[in-house]
Amino acid sequence: MEEFISQSESKITVEKPVKEKPSTKELTTIEKPGSDIKDSQIHSLRKKRTKRKATSSAKVSQPKKDSILIITEKPQAASKIASALGTPKRYVENKVSYYELTKDGQKIIVASAVGHLFNLTYVKGQTGFPIFNLEWVPSYSRNKSALFTKNYYNLLKKLSKKAKSFIVATDYDIEGEVIGWNVLRFIGNQETSKRMKYSTLTAPELLKAYENPMPTLDWGQAYAGETRHKIDWLYGINLSRALMSAIKLTGSFKVLSIGRVQGPALKIIVNRDREIEKFIPKPYWQAIAKSNDLDFKHPKDLFDKKELLCFEDITQAVSETKEKTELLRPLHPFDLTTLQREAHKFHRINPSNTLRVAQSLYLNGIISYPRTSSQKIPKEIEPKKILKKLAKRYPKEVSLATRTSPVEGKKSDPAHPSIYPTGDFKSLKDDEEKIYNLIVKRFISCFMPDAKTANKRIVLTAETPDGPKKFTTSGLVILEKSWLDVYPIKMEERQLPTLE
Repeated sequence: MEEFISQSESKITVEKPVKEKPSTKELTTIEKPGSDIKDSQIHSLRKKRTKRKATSSAKVSQPKKDSILIITEKPQAASKIASALGTPKRYVENKVSYYELTKDGQKIIVASAVGHLFNLTYVKGQTGFPIFNLEWVPSYSRNKSALFTKNYYNLLKKLSKKAKSFIVATDYDIEGEVIGWNVLRFIGNQETSKRMKYSTLTAPELLKAYENPMPTLDWGQAYAGETRHKIDWLYGINLSRALMSAIKLTGSFKVLSIGRVQGPALKIIVNRDREIEKFIPKPYWQAIAKSNDLDFKHPKDLFDKKELLCFEDITQAVSETKEKTELLRPLHPFDLTTLQREAHKFHRINPSNTLRVAQSLYLNGIISYPRTSSQKIPKEIEPKKILKKLAKRYPKEVSLATRTSPVEGKKSDPAHPSIYPTGDFKSLKDDEEKIYNLIVKRFISCFMPDAKTANKRIVLTAETPDGPKKFTTSGLVILEKSWLDVYPIKMEERQLPTLE
């Protein structure tokens, strides 16, 4: 056995003495009741505790709040505002610029967002539809294409810690108000602030807006803007999910979207398309009388060829010439829709490009804010001063602007006047020059006298067994061009003889 089993050292077991377990009396501790503490003593203890907390927190250095922070919507606007208020120093942090200056002994910092720094989205964890819980989140946190906004977000957060007060100077419209409000509440931890209101980025107007700010945000616009974002989300996310769920029931899947505007717009297009499909074209005829090398048209289109028979034997008619002088008022100033329509009419520039160009001209300080529905030229913009400045480049056109009060349209906008030139100039090319000239000439023409035309209409009346048949032709001659010489409207002149 010893040959097969190797011997090993045997373990030695040593017994250790075990302590006796403590008794229940030894394990139990009975607290003695403390003495009564008065309210004043409790207050004193709390005060000491608060003092200790304050002392410990004081060790963390807080930045000194020594500046007024002006928040703009776009970097270019920040540069314009800073320059209008003084001689600023430009600083760059993580490729984002901001400006610092002193005015009336106050340190002012002008910094910008870059459009929306926050987007509305649904709170995570909600599936299916309907979902109703929404929240504002930094744009860069949910959208890779918006990562560039993070540097603007971080800079505003840093500058907000040094700000003793804030001024919102974003574009004065619904979206601008939401952008400013979000920066205030989510970055600056402010409920409201003063508000600069302006329609052009010219130095005098920006200085006036700074010196006479609104005491608070325009809450009507702020609430309207946030409401619109929320409704867009509630409609969009829920209806889009419902649509895709409905498609799944057919055994297929497709990503679809629908929304508050998209849905009704699609419905209008579908209805119109169905009307066009149902339309059945019908042939029709026209009756033309020729006399004195002129064509006279019967005013009614004929859908029954048999009706032409009553015109076959007409060989003579009684002619009468009606003449009158007409005054043509200048066209009203541009709102955005009219500008887009005219830019396409004269230069074939589509609406989105027109808006893009107009926005660029506004940021360059040479036209007013373009997103307006107003057709008014208020006295507050001092239009006569603008005309004087425009006379340097458009002397002939301005010399004809003798109207005391400008021609205006019916529509108004409480936020902004119509689109007008500021009188300042920049070197422009291509579409920018075309759009700018259109705005300038439309503005100048509003101050010009009415054009005058001589209109003629000749009516031929022929007697037939079926009753009198009439034929007409018209023409006009421009007697006084006035604003027609400035704004590029086309009127076809046609000389007519007097036939009686």
